[in-house]
Amino acid sequence: MKYLLWLLKAAIFFTLFAFALNNQHDATVYFFFGTYWRAPLVLVVLAAFAGGLVVGALGMLPGWWKHRTAAAQLPVASEAQPSAPSVATSTPASAPSISATDLPAVRQHGL
Repeated sequence: MKYLLWLLKAAIFFTLFAFALNNQHDATVYFFFGTYWRAPLVLVVLAAFAGGLVVGALGMLPGWWKHRTAAAQLPVASEAQPSAPSVATSTPASAPSISATDLPAVRQHGL
């Protein structure tokens, strides 16, 4: 399986490399107010891909930040609970219960 994955990665790399070699002519990208950018087509495609990565990461940043703050608050909430008695004397009735209000509010995407 490991060799199959390396073969797949090599095939993708050589396909992209052949694409870069076959598209060396200049492309013109027109912006607003009569400005434009002339560059090889490979650089234009690479810039569009990199721009898509940046926009996608910035779009996911609020969700990451919310989950990070929720995860940072979780250990503080567990330290505030009283410690459980020793294992030899504990019974299921004396175990602390966790209600839905104790957990941080996190939206479940797609579920």
